[in-house]
Amino acid sequence: MSKLIKAVRGMYDSHGMDARLWGRLDRAYATIMQRYAYDAVRTPIVEPVGLFARAIGEVTDVVEKEMYVFEDRGGEKLALRPEGTAGVVRAGIENGLLYNQIQKLWYAGPMYRYERPQKGRNRQFHQMGAEVFGLGGPDVDVELIEMTAELWRELGILDGVTLELNTLGQSDERRAYRDELVAFLRANFDALDADSQNRVDTNPLRVLDSKSPQTQALLTDAPTLHDFLGGESIAHFEALKAGLDDAGIAFRVNPRLVRGLDYYNRTVFEWTTEHLGAQGTICGGGRYDGLVEQLGGKPTPGVGFALGVERVLLLVEALGQIPADLQRDADVFMMATSDAGEATIRRLARELRAHSDQRVAVLHGGGSFKSRMKKADRSGARVLVLLGDDEQANAQVSLKPLRGQGEQITIAQDGWLNALADMEQ
Repeated sequence: MSKLIKAVRGMYDSHGMDARLWGRLDRAYATIMQRYAYDAVRTPIVEPVGLFARAIGEVTDVVEKEMYVFEDRGGEKLALRPEGTAGVVRAGIENGLLYNQIQKLWYAGPMYRYERPQKGRNRQFHQMGAEVFGLGGPDVDVELIEMTAELWRELGILDGVTLELNTLGQSDERRAYRDELVAFLRANFDALDADSQNRVDTNPLRVLDSKSPQTQALLTDAPTLHDFLGGESIAHFEALKAGLDDAGIAFRVNPRLVRGLDYYNRTVFEWTTEHLGAQGTICGGGRYDGLVEQLGGKPTPGVGFALGVERVLLLVEALGQIPADLQRDADVFMMATSDAGEATIRRLARELRAHSDQRVAVLHGGGSFKSRMKKADRSGARVLVLLGDDEQANAQVSLKPLRGQGEQITIAQDGWLNALADMEQ
């Protein structure tokens, strides 16, 4: 007997209800992107290592510890993409899409990071994101956040998430703040957790995001970035907050929110939840006005977000927001009671599929009438389309409600679609 081959650790199959929910999220997301006039962009899963080192930062956990890196047969050092923004920026520069242009783009696909697999954190995970180039004002920041809120509302999870908001100011403001923060952290070095100690000289702003209670307690006395912001950064942040208020989107200002990647400036935000334990962030983003130039393009403002598909689906399930139609294997179940009606029932199914987006299941194979009816009921369908010998002989079909009230009716085959539509209302 051959040895069983299993999936790579931390990489999972999607099937059953999970796959159905995923499909629903795909459709909802694509619809919202179309509603806001964003165009799809598809980039390779494999990119040069240098793209992520320059974009994300060489001293980030992603680049230092988590990327899947390998050499191809030509000796080029490549990486499986750990996030989506850098690849979209690279594609925009390479294809001449960004300079002196406004681009609104969206993407979806797998990302890869080598880390300890746990609930909501896989080695192959999936993101949906959007990026806007050429617009530097806070109004587009509001638009992106509004799009995510619309998606949460569509999925029924808006009441289970909280929007956290912060501003990181501009690079010169962050440099001045960084010096003050490093001085504070060094003065209290022994009170920091080990990870924060390692970040003091390499990435001190990430200390603000520490999950250690002792470090967070210490940071109550730390200098705050907001004290170093200039008038332009403050005005941008105030306009962002006013725009969210106008859109009716509640938020909480979190002065310690910094995000995990080096390219952010000004606006940063996260949608978080208390229903998923430690993996409480389901979406995050912000502004990265210097990234295009950093990757070799002309100075171009940029802003975007990415949501974690697996975490969003976990939250949908945790909040019990699985739609009734996804809990059914079919909306309409169709069957003939004998072999003589098989060709006719398949023709009627083709007719229904041509005029409807409903899930239509046709019973294949034999069995007693009782066993066939059990299969129809187990499908969860609302209506059974039944073709018996009498119906076959008289060019008729019977429609039987399987859920709720209603009587079985028998009708001519040339008018059955209208009768089915009336029965489902």
